[in-house]
Amino acid sequence: MEAIARTRHIRISPRKLKLVCDLVVGKRVEQALSILEFTPRKGARFVAKALLSAVANARDQQNVDEDRLFVKRATADTGPTWKRSIMRSNMRATPIHKRTAHLTVIVDEKAS
Repeated sequence: MEAIARTRHIRISPRKLKLVCDLVVGKRVEQALSILEFTPRKGARFVAKALLSAVANARDQQNVDEDRLFVKRATADTGPTWKRSIMRSNMRATPIHKRTAHLTVIVDEKAS
């Protein structure tokens, strides 16, 4: 039985978050958490938090063994973009796009 955890409107670009998601897909939960603990990227903190939430959802809702869980899928999708502008020379404005992401982590029980 799979369990899902979603985190929305994360203030990081989805491209940067996807690099961290690719590190943990297919790994056991303990191994994925240790990888994320030593990954020096901002997105590792968000993925670890969502992964712990997915494990808690699996434990509470479906009574599965936590030792048999693995990361089935971790995706970073595009969220809304904050549009800002900064003033430049000659009274011109340059657009700034502050991107956000939606993170989805799915854990599943390994069949043995």
